[in-house]
Amino acid sequence: RFDTQQMENPEIFGVQYQQGTLAGYEAKEYLLEKWGRKCAYCGAENTPLQIEHIQARSNGGSDRISNLTLACAKCNAAKGNKELNVYLKDKPDLAKKILTQTKRPLKNVAAVNATRWAILNSLKDFGLPVSAWSGGRTKYNRTRLGLPKTHAFDALCVGDVDSVAGVNMQVLRIKAVGRGRYLRTLVNSFGFPRGYCMRQKQVNGFQTGDIVKVDNPKGKYAGKYTGRVAVRKSGYFDVKTTDGIKTVSWSYCQIVQRGDGYEYSRVEKKQPPIPSLVKPRGFLGEIL
Repeated sequence: RFDTQQMENPEIFGVQYQQGTLAGYEAKEYLLEKWGRKCAYCGAENTPLQIEHIQARSNGGSDRISNLTLACAKCNAAKGNKELNVYLKDKPDLAKKILTQTKRPLKNVAAVNATRWAILNSLKDFGLPVSAWSGGRTKYNRTRLGLPKTHAFDALCVGDVDSVAGVNMQVLRIKAVGRGRYLRTLVNSFGFPRGYCMRQKQVNGFQTGDIVKVDNPKGKYAGKYTGRVAVRKSGYFDVKTTDGIKTVSWSYCQIVQRGDGYEYSRVEKKQPPIPSLVKPRGFLGEIL
C-alpha cells in the first residue's frame, strides 16, 4: 500500500512526500494506518483528523513522518506549539505511549513490500509491460478527477491516468461459497432430520458447484443455458440459472468449469457522467 522504497527505518522520508505532486497523500494514508485512524490525544474516531506535529515546527520540529501524528481539530488547537510533555503533563503514560508509537513501524510492511516486488518481477518474466505505484498515487488520481470511492474506479486510477470518461462498467464479482459442507443430515425448519446427504461427491462425473452448459432438447426445461449444478444420486440435477432453478438429466450437461469454491457474476456499475476519457494501460485496462 505504501511506497516503502522511500521509507527510512521504515519512516517516510523525502521532500516529494511533503512538497511534490502527491503532497500529503502518502503521508496521510501512512499515518491513518499507523495511528489506528483515531486521534492520538483523545482517541476520537469517525471524525475528521488533522496531521499534527508532535514537536511544533516553531520549536524546531521537522516534517519527517516520525514527528507527525493525527489529532482531531479540538486537540490540535489545544496543543498548539506546546511541548508534548507539557500538553500531557497530567497524562504521562499517554505521552510515553505516543513517543513509543512514533518509533514503531507498521506491522508486516516489510513482508507486504517483499511480496509486491516478487509479484512485479514474476509478471515481468512473462514479458508484460508492468509498472508499480503506491496507493497514494491511486487516491491522488481519484480525488483529482472527482471520482467516487469504488473498487472499479480505484482500479482505473492506478498509475499514470490523465482522465476518465463517464462509462457503465461490467465488474466481475467473486464470492467465496465453499466447497461443500460436513453436515450429512438435512434438517427441516425445526431442526429435525428430513433426509441424508449423499456419501459420494460426484455423480456421473459431475459435482455440486460445477458450472455446466445444458442443451436440453425436450421437456419443461428445454433449451440451451448455463448455470451452477447441484447433483443428485438419481442423475437428475438442479441447475441454477439467471431464470431460476431447472431440473435436467446429467446426459444433457457439459462441464464448463469445475467448482473451485467461488461464485462468479457480472455486475453493471453505473456511475455519474465524468467529462473526459480514460487511457487504459496494459492488462488492467483490458480487463475493465
